[in-house]
Amino acid sequence: MAKKIKKSITASVKKTNTPKVIWDYPLNKQNYKLIAIGLGVILLGYLFMLTGLGEEYATPDGAWQNPMAISLAPALLVLGYCIILPYSILKAYTQKNKSEQ
Repeated sequence: MAKKIKKSITASVKKTNTPKVIWDYPLNKQNYKLIAIGLGVILLGYLFMLTGLGEEYATPDGAWQNPMAISLAPALLVLGYCIILPYSILKAYTQKNKSEQ
């Protein structure tokens, strides 16, 4: 009796045709290029911030004199973190269908 029930259950499961779900990964090659550019800008910002370290760049009262470390580095970091990286993640590039190619 159990074999008959099992056969009928498997037969009914096999008969149902479920459509295949095709999941496309949302990021593609252009997104990764923009992410790499954003990470490069962030790295450049940190490198410019490092130019402000050292005895010769600071006054005796502790203020920095290096304009790269004071203004350019924070601007690059804000550009990389707040503009380039979010844009590269949220930008959706349309892909051509395989039939159109």
